[in-house]
Amino acid sequence: MSMEREGECPNCGEVTFYRAASTTLHLGEKVKWHCPNCDYGFVRINGIDSSTAEA
Repeated sequence: MSMEREGECPNCGEVTFYRAASTTLHLGEKVKWHCPNCDYGFVRINGIDSSTAEA
């Protein structure tokens, strides 16, 4: 898996996220992504990410 991911940060508009950590769970691979400008982060597990979750 790559160390960078394209996407727009909802806080600052940055277009590149960096992989902060990963681990394997029974649900699949869990990867934490962070914005280098504002430290916004989200988690992606098996292709589903928390950045699209409704609050």
